[in-house]
Amino acid sequence: MTAVLFDFSGTLFRVESTDSWLRGTLARTAIRLAEAEMAAAARALEAAGALPGGGDPARVPEELAEAWQIRDQSAELHRAAYTGVSRQVTLPDPALHDALYERHMDPVAWAPYPDAVEVLRTLRERGIPVGVVSNIGWDLRPVFRAHGLDPYIDVYVLSYEHGIQKPDPRLFATACEALGADPRRTLMVGDDRRADGGATALGCGVHFVDHLPVTDRPDGLRPVLDLVS
Repeated sequence: MTAVLFDFSGTLFRVESTDSWLRGTLARTAIRLAEAEMAAAARALEAAGALPGGGDPARVPEELAEAWQIRDQSAELHRAAYTGVSRQVTLPDPALHDALYERHMDPVAWAPYPDAVEVLRTLRERGIPVGVVSNIGWDLRPVFRAHGLDPYIDVYVLSYEHGIQKPDPRLFATACEALGADPRRTLMVGDDRRADGGATALGCGVHFVDHLPVTDRPDGLRPVLDLVS
C-alpha cells in the first residue's frame, strides 16, 4: 500500500460524551439546570438517538426517515436530520437544539485518538500521501487544525461537498485521484464495515478499527504502519 485514506469520527477522532455535549452547550447560554435535570436531559437525548457527532437512532421519526438516509449529502439535510431527531426531546429552550448542533462542530467537542498524531506523522515521514474521507455535513478541517493534525493530511473528501456518501465508490475514487494514488495500492482505514468497506469496490485494501472511547483505544491505529510500504 502506498497511500492511506482515513475516516474521521471513530477512526482518527472521537466526539465527547452526551453529558459533556449538553454541559458544554449550556455553559454558553444563560440556562442553568439542576444536576438531576441535567442528567435526565442527557438520558433523554441518548434514548432518542440524538448523540454528539451522530449516532444510529433506534427509531427515526417518519417525517425524517428519507432525509436521515441521505443526511450526509448536504449541509442543509445534515442539520435538518440531526436537529429533527434531537427535537424529539423537550429541552428548557427550543433554541438549544440548534446550539447542540453547533457544539458538535466545535473542535473542543472532539479528541484525537492517542496514536493518531504518531501514525499520521510517521506516514508523512515515509512519504505516504494521506486523505480523509468522511460522511459528514459540515467542514471538519478546523477540528484537524485545532488539534495539530492538519499538516499531515493531503486531501479532504467530505460527502456534503460532493453530494455523495460512502459506501458509494465515487467518493473513494475522488480521494485517490486527488492523491494521485492507485486504488489497488491504497488502504482505507475506518470503523464502519458497510460505509468504509465501499472502498473495496475500487480494489482498495481496508483496515477496520473499533469505535471506542479515546481512553479505551490507545493504539488501534498503529497496525496501519505495518500495512504500508
